[in-house]
Amino acid sequence: MALPPIHFDRTSGSLEGANLWERTAALALTTGSKISSHFSHRGYNGCANLLRKTLPERNIAIKLNADATFEFPYGDGYWSKLLDRSYRYEDELELLFRHSADIDYTLLDCGANYGYWSVLASSAPFGSHKAIAIEPSSQNFPKLANNARVNGNRFELMKCAIGATRGTARLSGTKHEAFSIAGSTGGGGGEEVPVIALDNLIDDGKVSPDGKFLIKLDVEGVEIDAIKGGTRLLQGDSVIMCEEHGNDPDHTVSRYILEQTPLKLIVYDPRSNRLETVTELSILDRIKVSSHVGYNVFGTASAFWQNRISALNADAARRMQ
Repeated sequence: MALPPIHFDRTSGSLEGANLWERTAALALTTGSKISSHFSHRGYNGCANLLRKTLPERNIAIKLNADATFEFPYGDGYWSKLLDRSYRYEDELELLFRHSADIDYTLLDCGANYGYWSVLASSAPFGSHKAIAIEPSSQNFPKLANNARVNGNRFELMKCAIGATRGTARLSGTKHEAFSIAGSTGGGGGEEVPVIALDNLIDDGKVSPDGKFLIKLDVEGVEIDAIKGGTRLLQGDSVIMCEEHGNDPDHTVSRYILEQTPLKLIVYDPRSNRLETVTELSILDRIKVSSHVGYNVFGTASAFWQNRISALNADAARRMQ
């Protein structure tokens, strides 16, 4: 019988249900996150996953806010940084989600992993939004479904990958946060998964073309295919949020958005604390300081969302005064 989860409250720092060794491990995981944050958490995942092998198999339930609980296997290298209360996961995305709490939008969480953003965006402090969590991996999907369950099944689940067209592909990889259909040839290792295009969500009646959408594309190397498959959806009131890899000096995804689509390219600039419209890719040479991490960029053709981002920047400027 599975052990009940450990509980950790990010607001209060309370850790409940852990034995002495698990509490010691929590201290090590937290300290490791704080120290490694000075060099973009390089090496943290590997060290945490080694520590995990010494721990009993059980989940930890992280209380992200009063209406959001996120569970994952205790000691997981990717997610254990959340034990460090000063750590902010993809804070440029949280900035936009928080500022959009009052907007009637739907989150399309593509490559949802265990559902962090679906849990958060559907929570009351973030506006209780409709979310569709899309995840192809048979390894990840049960953990995603568990997070839907512990949050009242308030977001929808789809087990498939996102690509340029409807079909099938091979999903492969060794890290749960980096499974990919990139380079899929339909044979070899990995698992065969169904693929849909973003526009198929319109065709299948999952979403309305005249809705408002925040679309997170965490699709590990097939971002451009995903954008190609969402032409109709991206013509409306949508923002795509996708990863620009730190080890890509050509800024391939941003270059495609800027040069091959009608979308405005926007990136968070920590120097100005603003979401800046990009006209020259050279700004990314300055922002992408770590080769082993990803940086989120935004693309939108929507005047509505561009105005909201301008308002977000104005709010940030007022807070800094």
